[in-house]
Amino acid sequence: MVHTLGLLVVVLVTAASVHDRDGGARVLDRAKMAMPSLVLIWADAAYSRRMQDFAAGALRIAVQVVAKLVGQSGFVPLPRRWVVERTHAWITGHRRMSRDYERLPTHAEAMIKWAMIGLMARRLAPAPGRRPWQSQATA
Repeated sequence: MVHTLGLLVVVLVTAASVHDRDGGARVLDRAKMAMPSLVLIWADAAYSRRMQDFAAGALRIAVQVVAKLVGQSGFVPLPRRWVVERTHAWITGHRRMSRDYERLPTHAEAMIKWAMIGLMARRLAPAPGRRPWQSQATA
């Protein structure tokens, strides 16, 4: 789960046999503990009505499903879902995250957190030099 800026809120690595709607309750529970002020989540169409009812009743979180557009063919970036895909791209930019080398889910979670810590640290203290948005004269 990521913030609207694309920063990591909660990570949960499960077996491939666990469906999104089943692991979603655990993710939402962790997210509510990490961010008690959480009230709205945009989710993939894989999250069922049962998941939305659980979030609304037990956690007081509104889950808004962002579904594909009617008649969509090919790739079209959907509102709000592109933020998650961008974060996935940032994470896989780290060499260790390009493949699944970890044996345990907790190790994979730690590596994802490590990749995001590095990304956030570079944002807070970028390397010296010209920024891409600056002209040559200000460098």
